Amino acid sequence: MIQEISLQAIQGVRIGNAENTRGGTGCTVLLFPHGAVCSVDIRGGAPASRETALLDPVATAEAVHAVLLSGGSAFGLAAADGVMRYLQEQGVGFATRCGPVPLVVGSCIFDLPCGDIVYPDAAMGYAACRHSEE
Repeated sequence: MIQEISLQAIQGVRIGNAENTRGGTGCTVLLFPHGAVCSVDIRGGAPASRETALLDPVATAEAVHAVLLSGGSAFGLAAADGVMRYLQEQGVGFATRCGPVPLVVGSCIFDLPCGDIVYPDAAMGYAACRHSEE
Protein backbone atom coordinates (compact mmCIF):
# COMPACT_ATOMS: atom_id res chain seq x y z
CA MET A 1 0.00 0.00 0.00
CA ILE A 2 1.37 3.41 -0.96
CA GLN A 3 1.03 6.09 1.66
CA GLU A 4 1.34 9.75 0.78
CA ILE A 5 2.98 12.08 3.27
CA SER A 6 3.54 15.80 3.10
CA LEU A 7 7.02 17.26 2.90
CA GLN A 8 6.34 19.03 6.19
CA ALA A 9 6.04 15.63 7.86
CA ILE A 10 9.64 14.70 7.03
CA GLN A 11 11.99 15.34 9.93
CA GLY A 12 14.76 17.81 9.21
CA VAL A 13 13.14 19.49 6.18
CA ARG A 14 12.08 23.13 6.24
CA ILE A 15 10.09 24.65 3.40
CA GLY A 16 9.63 28.29 2.52
CA ASN A 17 8.52 30.33 -0.44
CA ALA A 18 8.39 33.89 -1.69
CA GLU A 19 6.50 35.30 -4.62
CA ASN A 20 5.90 38.37 -6.72
CA THR A 21 2.24 38.38 -7.74
CA ARG A 22 2.76 41.26 -10.19
CA GLY A 23 5.30 39.15 -12.05
CA GLY A 24 3.48 35.86 -11.60
CA THR A 25 6.70 34.29 -10.35
CA GLY A 26 8.43 33.18 -7.19
CA CYS A 27 10.58 30.53 -5.62
CA THR A 28 10.29 27.66 -3.17
CA VAL A 29 13.17 26.36 -1.12
CA LEU A 30 13.59 23.07 0.71
CA LEU A 31 16.23 23.44 3.42
CA PHE A 32 18.16 20.51 4.86
CA PRO A 33 20.29 22.00 7.66
CA HIS A 34 21.83 18.58 8.38
CA GLY A 35 22.19 17.69 4.71
CA ALA A 36 20.17 15.35 2.52
CA VAL A 37 21.01 12.84 -0.16
CA CYS A 38 19.30 13.90 -3.37
CA SER A 39 19.25 12.92 -7.02
CA VAL A 40 17.93 14.41 -10.25
CA ASP A 41 16.51 13.43 -13.61
CA ILE A 42 17.00 16.29 -16.08
CA ARG A 43 14.55 16.43 -18.95
CA GLY A 44 14.13 18.87 -21.78
CA GLY A 45 16.53 20.55 -24.10
CA ALA A 46 17.19 23.75 -22.15
CA PRO A 47 17.23 23.12 -18.40
CA ALA A 48 17.88 26.17 -16.26
CA SER A 49 19.75 24.54 -13.41
CA ARG A 50 22.49 25.14 -10.88
CA GLU A 51 24.86 22.65 -9.25
CA THR A 52 22.93 19.61 -10.51
CA ALA A 53 26.28 17.86 -11.00
CA LEU A 54 26.36 17.56 -7.19
CA LEU A 55 23.44 15.14 -7.49
CA ASP A 56 25.41 12.64 -9.55
CA PRO A 57 25.97 9.47 -7.50
CA VAL A 58 29.73 9.65 -8.18
CA ALA A 59 30.04 13.29 -7.07
CA THR A 60 32.20 14.07 -4.06
CA ALA A 61 29.37 15.80 -2.22
CA GLU A 62 27.56 13.33 0.01
CA ALA A 63 24.62 15.64 0.72
CA VAL A 64 23.13 18.99 -0.24
CA HIS A 65 21.77 21.67 2.09
CA ALA A 66 19.00 23.13 -0.06
CA VAL A 67 16.97 22.61 -3.21
CA LEU A 68 15.60 25.72 -4.90
CA LEU A 69 12.71 25.63 -7.35
CA SER A 70 12.23 28.97 -9.06
CA GLY A 71 10.51 30.81 -11.84
CA GLY A 72 12.23 33.40 -13.97
CA SER A 73 13.86 31.07 -16.48
CA ALA A 74 17.66 31.14 -16.20
CA PHE A 75 17.47 34.55 -14.48
CA GLY A 76 15.79 32.85 -11.50
CA LEU A 77 18.97 30.96 -10.70
CA ALA A 78 20.13 34.14 -8.93
CA ALA A 79 17.71 33.29 -6.10
CA ALA A 80 20.15 30.55 -5.05
CA ASP A 81 22.63 33.26 -4.00
CA GLY A 82 20.17 34.36 -1.31
CA VAL A 83 19.70 30.78 -0.15
CA MET A 84 23.47 30.38 0.12
CA ARG A 85 23.79 33.60 2.12
CA TYR A 86 21.01 32.55 4.50
CA LEU A 87 22.54 29.11 5.12
CA GLN A 88 26.02 30.58 5.57
CA GLU A 89 24.64 32.95 8.21
CA GLN A 90 23.18 29.89 9.97
CA GLY A 91 26.56 28.12 9.87
CA VAL A 92 25.21 25.46 7.50
CA GLY A 93 27.35 24.08 4.71
CA PHE A 94 30.16 21.84 3.62
CA ALA A 95 32.92 22.40 6.17
CA THR A 96 36.05 24.07 4.85
CA ARG A 97 38.90 25.83 6.63
CA CYS A 98 37.41 29.09 5.29
CA GLY A 99 33.98 28.41 6.76
CA PRO A 100 30.89 26.55 5.62
CA VAL A 101 30.01 26.42 1.92
CA PRO A 102 26.29 25.67 1.52
CA LEU A 103 25.56 23.22 -1.28
CA VAL A 104 22.46 24.57 -3.03
CA VAL A 105 21.00 22.99 -6.15
CA GLY A 106 18.34 24.70 -8.18
CA SER A 107 16.12 24.49 -11.19
CA CYS A 108 13.90 27.07 -12.84
CA ILE A 109 10.86 27.12 -15.07
CA PHE A 110 10.11 29.50 -17.91
CA ASP A 111 7.31 31.68 -16.54
CA LEU A 112 8.33 35.01 -18.09
CA PRO A 113 5.03 35.60 -19.96
CA CYS A 114 2.96 35.14 -16.76
CA GLY A 115 3.02 38.81 -15.71
CA ASP A 116 5.31 41.79 -15.54
CA ILE A 117 8.94 40.96 -16.26
CA VAL A 118 10.20 40.24 -12.76
CA TYR A 119 12.89 37.71 -11.95
CA PRO A 120 13.38 35.86 -8.67
CA ASP A 121 16.65 37.19 -7.27
CA ALA A 122 18.89 36.76 -4.23
CA ALA A 123 16.52 38.82 -2.06
CA MET A 124 13.60 36.56 -2.97
CA GLY A 125 15.65 33.41 -2.28
CA TYR A 126 16.65 34.81 1.11
CA ALA A 127 13.01 35.73 1.86
CA ALA A 128 11.91 32.18 1.01
CA CYS A 129 14.42 30.86 3.56
CA ARG A 130 13.14 33.29 6.20
CA HIS A 131 9.58 32.12 5.52
CA SER A 132 10.69 28.57 6.30
CA GLU A 133 11.14 29.69 9.91
CA GLU A 134 7.41 30.35 10.31
